[in-house]
Amino acid sequence: MTASVRTASFRDLGRIEEIQREGGGELSETATRGPVKLWALVSQTLSTILPALYSETLLYVVEEDGQVVGFVQASNRPAAIGLAGATTLQVLNLCVDPRADADEAARMLIDHLVDQALERGVHRLFVRLPLEDPLTAMFRKNGFRQYAVENVLYSEKPQHSPCPELPGLRPERGKDHALVYQLYRKLTPAGIATIEAPTFKEWRSLQGEWFGHHPIRGESDDQFVVDRTEIVGWLRVQRSSSTRPHTLSFMALPEDRLPEELADHALGLLGRRPGPVWSSLRHYDSHMIEALRARGFSTLVNQSLMVKELALRVPAREKGMVPSFG
Repeated sequence: MTASVRTASFRDLGRIEEIQREGGGELSETATRGPVKLWALVSQTLSTILPALYSETLLYVVEEDGQVVGFVQASNRPAAIGLAGATTLQVLNLCVDPRADADEAARMLIDHLVDQALERGVHRLFVRLPLEDPLTAMFRKNGFRQYAVENVLYSEKPQHSPCPELPGLRPERGKDHALVYQLYRKLTPAGIATIEAPTFKEWRSLQGEWFGHHPIRGESDDQFVVDRTEIVGWLRVQRSSSTRPHTLSFMALPEDRLPEELADHALGLLGRRPGPVWSSLRHYDSHMIEALRARGFSTLVNQSLMVKELALRVPAREKGMVPSFG
C-alpha cells in the first residue's frame, strides 16, 4: 500500500467533508453540548472547508493508493499579518478515515505540516481540544505537549448584582493594546507566556483566534479597560447572534473585588436580553472563574492547549579558507 501527502484541491472537498463527517463521530457529542469552540473548529460543512484553499490556510490530504483517507488544516487566521508573515500556526482540524491506519496517517500529515510550516518560517504549532478527546494521545505521539488548560464556563440564566460605577472603567482605545499585553504578561505564568506570546507582535498575531479577542463580523462587540494609573482589568462583551450566545472575555488582576465587579458589570451590560452566556478562561484565572461560578456559571468543558515547537532550519555555512594570524 502506497501512501503520500499533498496539498488539497477543490476536487478533494467532497471527500474531505465525507471523512470529517465519518471520522469526527467521537467529537460530535461534545461539540453539541454547547456553543463552544471545541476541537472540530469548523462546523462539519463544506462551506467551512472552502476558505481553506485560500492563502491564509494550509490544507493537506493523505492518500493511500490514490484514495484520500485523511486531512489536516492549519491557519493563523484571523491574524492581520497574513500567512506569509506568520511565526505560529493553529491546527484547526485533523481527521482520518476510520477504516485507515489512523496513527500512520496522522503522523504523515503532521510531519508534512511541520515541513511546510518550517519552509514558511513558522516555529510553533498550536492546537486546542477537549481534555478527554482521543486525539490528545495522537498529538502527544507526534510531539505536541500540553502547556495550559482552558475552562469553558456556561450559564443559561446567569445571576448578578447591580454594580455601581466601576472606578477606572472606560472603552478600550487603540493605544491601549500594548498596555493590555502588559496585563496579559502580569496574569500569565512566565512559562506559558514565553510559549504562546513572548512578544507584543506575536500576541497581536495570535490573540484573535486563540484568546477570543477578535471581532466577529456582524456581531455587537464592546471592549473596556479598567484604568487605575495602570491597566488592571480588561473586558469584552460580544452580544448574542443567531448562531452564538453572549460571549464574555476577561482579564483582571486579583485585587480587591475587581473580578467580581467586572463580572457584574459585564452581565449588567447584557441588560434584559434573554439567552445563555459563556466565557473561556485559563486554569490560572482562578479568581475570575470563581466570580463567574458564584453567578450561576458551571464548567461546560475543559480544553487542553497544546504546542509543538519546531526546530528552525539554519542554512549551513559553506566551507572556506580560514585565515591564519600570527
